Amino acid sequence: MSKHIQRVSHAHIPSQRRRGLSRITVAAMAGVLAAGSLAGCETGDAAEAEAEIGVVENEIALRKAMRETVRAGFPGVLVSVKGRDGKTRDYTAGTGDREAGSAPPENGHVRIGSNTKTFVAATVLQLVAEGSVKLDEPIDTYLPGVVEGPDYNGKKITVRNLLGHTSGLPDYTEFVDAGTDTVPSRTYTAEELLSPALRHEAAFPVGKRRQYSNTNYIVAGMLIEKVTRKPVGEAVTERVIERLDLKQTYWPEPGDTHVEKPRMEGYVAPPGGELTNATEMDPSVSGAAGMVISTPRDLNRFFAALIGGTLVPAAQLKEMRKTVESPDEEPNTVFGLGLDKITLSCGTLWGHGGDIHGYETRGGVTDDGREVTVAVNALPGAIVSEQDSLEAMTRDAIEKIEKVTHVVDTAICA
Repeated sequence: MSKHIQRVSHAHIPSQRRRGLSRITVAAMAGVLAAGSLAGCETGDAAEAEAEIGVVENEIALRKAMRETVRAGFPGVLVSVKGRDGKTRDYTAGTGDREAGSAPPENGHVRIGSNTKTFVAATVLQLVAEGSVKLDEPIDTYLPGVVEGPDYNGKKITVRNLLGHTSGLPDYTEFVDAGTDTVPSRTYTAEELLSPALRHEAAFPVGKRRQYSNTNYIVAGMLIEKVTRKPVGEAVTERVIERLDLKQTYWPEPGDTHVEKPRMEGYVAPPGGELTNATEMDPSVSGAAGMVISTPRDLNRFFAALIGGTLVPAAQLKEMRKTVESPDEEPNTVFGLGLDKITLSCGTLWGHGGDIHGYETRGGVTDDGREVTVAVNALPGAIVSEQDSLEAMTRDAIEKIEKVTHVVDTAICA
């Protein structure tokens, strides 16, 4: 749902297919490569051996980063990464089911939270390409009278403002009982999520800056429904999930609490409290801002197709990739329309990220075809150890977020 510091606040701080290979193995492989070179081995063979060394070194670094993430308090970690060699590899660490004491399943299902927003944005941009929607048209054109607040209305807020979080609409998660330390059980409609937010003043005048608000994507989901005359989940399924043949990805019905197996269980807790299984929650509290369930491999495939130009036409993808800064949000990141550009230690990554009850996901794809998704099965606010003050808890939670982003960076750059 919401991101970075906002995500922390919603946690009430404020509001194995491969075994690890040792460095001895790396050294031995290097020795084989050197000996082969001295013996006059073919250049292609030497290059292939060197590439294999690179893969092993990357795996060692990645597994270390994953272990550090578990030590930080996250029960389990899933990673799927496609490297420079074009091969996809899956990794796990920690515990995927605390009750059973079992490891996470490779490429298991998880709730992907706000990555859903990119699915929704891509659907809207398809409608723009088809001429059914205009990016710079007021939302009131399509949803007359729906967006009305004390100091704003839908006649001034455009579709672009919604997708780019520049509308100023207050975030409904501040006013709906969406606390991330409990297990949601109520089924909400889009209108029930939107209405409480619209009773409050704008966070800022429309278009003046960017501030992440889940409300924007509740409205975007309503827009899709109005234009396509289909439920937003059905429209996104047809236009994105089925089009890309993402067989392990789905948009659950409101009230459907199930997550398909194999899955990594998700856990919630108040700061410093006991972790509780929240896997089977009612996802409607996140609406079009965070409903989708997927796997790391499928999420990689989705972002690769999007950035590769096979999902949204070039002109509309260009609009999605136009970025603005937002200093109070994720560090080393600039923001487009449902798409983020993240600076890594070795280049840039296009993705989004998502937090929802019991799960946090980070990752994306590079322009040269590398892919990574990292999923953990608790939010940082659920595993904080510092509880002396609000400041200490927030700092602790941010440090735990950084553990996850370090896994992302290591998977791509090590």
